Amino acid sequence: MTAGASDPGERESALERLCAVLDPDVINGAQPTGAAAVYTPWVVLWLMVYQRLHANASLAQAVAALLGSTDLLPPNRRVTAGTLSANTAAYSQARSRLRSHIPDDVADRVFDTLVAGTAPSLGTRRVFVVDGTTITLAPTAELQRVFPPATNGAGTSAWPVWHWVVAHELASGCAIRPETGPMYGPERVSELALGLRLLSRLPPRSVLLADRNFGVFAFAHGAKQAGHEVLTRLTEARFRAWVKGATAVAPGVWKRAWEPSRWDRHNHPELPARAELTVWLHEVRVSDARTLWLVTTLDRPSAELADLYRHRQDVETDIRDVKRTLKLEELRGRSVDTVRKELSAGLVAYNLVVQVRRLAAARAGVAPRRLSFAGTWSLTAVVLLSRTTWSAAQWDQKFEWVLRGAAQRKVPERPGRTYPRTVIRRARKFPNRPRSTLPDAHEPQPPARTD
Repeated sequence: MTAGASDPGERESALERLCAVLDPDVINGAQPTGAAAVYTPWVVLWLMVYQRLHANASLAQAVAALLGSTDLLPPNRRVTAGTLSANTAAYSQARSRLRSHIPDDVADRVFDTLVAGTAPSLGTRRVFVVDGTTITLAPTAELQRVFPPATNGAGTSAWPVWHWVVAHELASGCAIRPETGPMYGPERVSELALGLRLLSRLPPRSVLLADRNFGVFAFAHGAKQAGHEVLTRLTEARFRAWVKGATAVAPGVWKRAWEPSRWDRHNHPELPARAELTVWLHEVRVSDARTLWLVTTLDRPSAELADLYRHRQDVETDIRDVKRTLKLEELRGRSVDTVRKELSAGLVAYNLVVQVRRLAAARAGVAPRRLSFAGTWSLTAVVLLSRTTWSAAQWDQKFEWVLRGAAQRKVPERPGRTYPRTVIRRARKFPNRPRSTLPDAHEPQPPARTD
């Protein structure tokens, strides 16, 4: 799509949908407060999103921004008199009081609204890229109890490990609120279990792209039961073993019945006695050095499936944008309830930036991921959130400038260049001191995800 007469209409439609989702009356109605309250649920949520859009800004920075934008606040004697305190205690307490379902509900509505404004990627079906990741949290007693740290032969780490399974919609780039749980300890939840929880929250008739970690019967069966389709990768050895019991239907394509193995039955006793799926196996040579071995519940041509599956790597960049650009890997919360609210507010911020990027990409006539997320984020945070007292005409002018600037921040195309997944270690606090002198010299570090 290129810039044209329809662009302003699309922009206005998108903004109208967002305003309806972020309506203060609706959000405040979910948790009524007293008439004298300054930090209403809408104000608290706005501040949490502000913190995330400003790269994990501190509570003090958020409150300072609020004092400079008092038009956001409800009518109040302290506001009109200019005596509202700049201390962070009131905001911190209001954030703790905020009901946890409110950020979740807003994040879900923002996702649904933005995805609904984007055409599906595969005919009438929406495609989601599914993957797992982890972050470490503040070493508080509560978080350590709920999300136990990693352990090894040398002992136990101090850092609680929070396990996520994410799903990003391919056409829009928007992320649904992830399913989460502990990665270690007696209550640990596997990546597969989190993925199964996610299925019921995806739009009907979705297609799920996933790596070989999700190429197991329980996930494919769960997806089919939820009305979805699956496209995953297999190892060559496993693919060759499966082909032996399959029927060739075309060059490089086989069809077979997929039944749960003894291992599947042992780990998933809830599977029906006669559980079975019809799947297609595709061997697709995409280059002289690379071959894809795919299994899918979709009856589609190999070339189409290979072209679709190459987008699975997009989730690696998307997770990086969520965790590093918006610094969701550095959540400040010290309780389970607070970090969950921070996660949902972070997803609101992420999806709003993705929406701005999509509108800018439509204007530039390129795919959304061709534009830099970090570049779009910086323009959105610095320009659109720098003041809230602009008139409607001024705000519209600034938004036009953001779209034009974001459209200019294209990611360079470098054919043949690849970025293999690497392990990024947590930096030591005292790099100049000999490790043997540190009191925690043998403390194990949590396993670093490579997203």
